[in-house]
Amino acid sequence: MNLLYANDKPGEFPPSYYAATATPLDRFAPLKGQTVADVCIVGGGYTGLSAALHCVQAGLSVVLLEAHRVGFGASGRNGGQVGSGQRLEQDALEKLAGIGPARALWDMGEEAKTLVRELAASMGVPFHAGVAHACYTQAEVDHGRGMAEKLARDYGYLQVEPLPEGLIGSRAFKGGDVDRGAGHLHPLNFALGLARMAVAAGARIFERSEVHQIVHGLHTVVQTATGRVSCKHVILAGNGYLAGLDQKVAARVMPINNFIVATEPLGDYAAVLAENIAVADSKFVVSYWRLSDDKRLLFGGGESYGYRFPDIVKTVRKPMLAIYPQLRDARIDYAWGGTLAITMNRMPCFIRSRDNVVSASGYSGHGVAMATLAGKLLAQTVRGQAGGFDVMAALPQPRFPGGAALRWPLLAAAMTWYGLRDRFG
Repeated sequence: MNLLYANDKPGEFPPSYYAATATPLDRFAPLKGQTVADVCIVGGGYTGLSAALHCVQAGLSVVLLEAHRVGFGASGRNGGQVGSGQRLEQDALEKLAGIGPARALWDMGEEAKTLVRELAASMGVPFHAGVAHACYTQAEVDHGRGMAEKLARDYGYLQVEPLPEGLIGSRAFKGGDVDRGAGHLHPLNFALGLARMAVAAGARIFERSEVHQIVHGLHTVVQTATGRVSCKHVILAGNGYLAGLDQKVAARVMPINNFIVATEPLGDYAAVLAENIAVADSKFVVSYWRLSDDKRLLFGGGESYGYRFPDIVKTVRKPMLAIYPQLRDARIDYAWGGTLAITMNRMPCFIRSRDNVVSASGYSGHGVAMATLAGKLLAQTVRGQAGGFDVMAALPQPRFPGGAALRWPLLAAAMTWYGLRDRFG
């Protein structure tokens, strides 16, 4: 079974709150016949759309191929959180890569956040400041305080403050912190805005154009069912939907599924958030939430491994009510799932598969900012300016154990253990 078609109607966005409230974008036609470009991009999410925009701004001709609709995958379905730094905390990065590279990675994370804010402003997508980290134990609170002190002392980052009492509206937590330099936005509108900007700059986008094969030779040829692109460079930006197009990537990047529900507008319920911030908790299998502009709670949680989605409402309602029992009678108006991608070390996987083929994927839940920056870095790389790409590609990226046949069962077993650890502390 192909993940591209396991849970969704071909060429259609899932019935999510985001799709229902998105600023419409006319469909792009499928690729038909043969065309030529400097760069062919496979995948129309943040990575691919950002790469397209930055490539054409640099004077390169671009064709982007998307199997469904731009923003169809994780880019149009996620929690909308734009976090600081990288997916791993700075102390972990210092151990993994060293002090100097950890500093470079922090700076890249901040560049990613700035890039998203600037692009969102230029396309008219509101960016709301503030992301809270909610902790269940005092030890987690103390760890967060220590990390805030480290960021201030070693990285000059002063935007993290203790979580104000009553901000989250739940008794489930001992405390936490708020990053006032992070934020959240409407993820699908951001993706569609990137597509508009890329096309306006000169990129050619084709939807309903799944790539079946890449043939390498004097000129690389990217083939779909109804067309082909002859190009000098290929950028692979399929993330969890890349499938078998590149085995080097597939061995290191695993697709998993995550789920979100949207309640009815909460005007008749007790306040759940005192400010328009986003929140993520401290469990290994993270729950995350925020309010929509019309005061719905958008709550994400739960994971699955494999092709088919479970009962999404049942999967997400349980962690939601553990945090907000006052919502037990709230109606669920939308429920949707999506496929993202993770790596063994939870850092993005940047790979140069061939001299003219580069990819970035596996953002592990930190993709709104980093995938957008990754597109810019990939565009720089095809122009011969690979400094940022090389910093990311130098990080160790171990293969998942078990190969294609066993990696999902092994991950499911591991996540069951982590789930028990979350439950019993």
